[in-house]
Amino acid sequence: MDKILLIDDDPELGELLGTYLRDEGYTLHTECNASEGLKRFRNESFDLILLDIILPDISGLSVLDLIRSKSNVPVIMLTGKGDEVDRVVGLEMGADDYICKPFQLRELLARMRAALRRCAMVTEDSKKYAGSSRGKIVVGDIEVNLDSQSVLVNGEDTHFTAAEFSIIEHLSASCGTLVERDALMENALGRTVDFDDYVLNVHMSNLRRKIGESVSIKTIRGRGYMMTAKNQAGA
Repeated sequence: MDKILLIDDDPELGELLGTYLRDEGYTLHTECNASEGLKRFRNESFDLILLDIILPDISGLSVLDLIRSKSNVPVIMLTGKGDEVDRVVGLEMGADDYICKPFQLRELLARMRAALRRCAMVTEDSKKYAGSSRGKIVVGDIEVNLDSQSVLVNGEDTHFTAAEFSIIEHLSASCGTLVERDALMENALGRTVDFDDYVLNVHMSNLRRKIGESVSIKTIRGRGYMMTAKNQAGA
C-alpha cells in the first residue's frame, strides 16, 4: 500500500482525501504546516508527497527545494488557478506535476498514479540493470549516462530533474527519429494521453535551455519531437 504525505493547512481537504485515498488503496498522512511536514518527511519514508504552494509558515516552493535536496520522491504541487509563475518555478525545481484547486478527486488520483508509475519504471530499470552497465548516449556536446542517471553538457555535470532525465533519455535514444508526443507522455512521464500538455511543455522548455547549442530538440507540429546534433545532416 503506497504511503502518501499531504502538506496542506486545510483540515477539510485532509479529511476528504484521507477517506477517498484509503478507499483507493493508499495511506494518507497529513501535516498542516511546512515545519511539521518536513519533520515527518525526514523521519519517515513516503511514496509520494502532495504539497500546497501556500503554507502558513514556509512557502511550498522552499519546502520543495528542501525535499529535492534529500530525495527524488514524486511531488505533486497543489496550486491556485492564478499561480502560473509558481507552477513553472515548481516544475523547474523538480516537482513532478501540479493540480489547481479546486480539483476533482479522480483527477488528482490519476495524476498520483502517473507519478507513481513513472517512479516505478525508474526503479524497475535500476533492478533490471543492477550489476551491469547500460552505458551512455552521446549527442553533440551532451552525454547521457544511463547508469548514474546524470547528464554532461560540454563536459560539465548539469542538474536535470527526474522527469527531465526521463525525457532526454527517450529523445537521445531515438536521436534523429521522431518521438511521438503521446508515446513520450506515456513512456517518459508515465502519463496517459488524456492529460493536458502544460507539464510536458514546461519540461521541454527547461531541457532546451539546459542542453546548450550543439543539440536541437525540434517540435514536429501535431506529432512530437526529434532530437538531433546541430552538425548532423538536416539539423
